[in-house]
Amino acid sequence: MDLNIKIGEKISKLRADSGISQKLLAEYLSVDQSYISKIEKGERPANLELLSNLSSLFGCTLDYFNEEATAYSPLAIAFRADSIGAEDLKTISMIQKIALNLKFMDELS
Repeated sequence: MDLNIKIGEKISKLRADSGISQKLLAEYLSVDQSYISKIEKGERPANLELLSNLSSLFGCTLDYFNEEATAYSPLAIAFRADSIGAEDLKTISMIQKIALNLKFMDELS
């Protein structure tokens, strides 16, 4: 299977599992909703900056998008997608990034 398709499927699953619409995700990433749709379908590649922003938002490593068998255990943050906006996603992303860094530091100990 093509890498773009695998990455797109993972992005789609993360987004759907979190209850975030393509439109809201596009607003958070400052891109057009059609671009998100094309990435999820594997029609367009996702650049590193986009993947980095997504990994921060969803609390996964960049490796999650590239590796076949990478396990993903999300951090416990409840999304209430009907009442959040792009600014809320930016805040969630910052919190997730801090939590991932702490988890990484704990694993080094």
